Amino acid sequence: MAIPKPPKNSPSATRSENIREYERSLAGERLRIGIVMSRFNQDIVEGLLSACTTELGRLKVAEHDVTLASVPGALEIPLTLQAMAASKRFDALIALGAVIRGETYHFEIVANDSCRALMEVQLSSGVPIANGILTCEDDDQALVRMHSKGADCAQVAVEMANLLRFIREGA
Repeated sequence: MAIPKPPKNSPSATRSENIREYERSLAGERLRIGIVMSRFNQDIVEGLLSACTTELGRLKVAEHDVTLASVPGALEIPLTLQAMAASKRFDALIALGAVIRGETYHFEIVANDSCRALMEVQLSSGVPIANGILTCEDDDQALVRMHSKGADCAQVAVEMANLLRFIREGA
């Protein structure tokens, strides 16, 4: 059963003025971002990377504050992210890859295990990771999604880096 929404002019339609809320911030100045990209399905991943770095620039992340590492495939991404997180040199990390369904069960293993491992690294390190590992049925799906997903990952990384900074600093 759906809960009815309060009328727009109702006091409960807006957040209470007494509740402290962290505002969304996409200010990328002085943020250090690490990107790990897979070389498997390289054309698609290069599209993800292009959209991601373009968006990071739009958000004012300086080019010299972005570090890129490339790895053979999606299963190698989490270990590299773990090393980058442990270095304490990054405010946020981004994983870029493309896992395209084939004729074997391998797709499910790579898709599930890479995602699970990203979450483990993120939670154990406290460094936010934007998951840009596409999991698609075919190349056409991946091509359609790569630009929006790449840009989305840049926004997620910047937003989460800022949110965690605000929380840690008690702002």
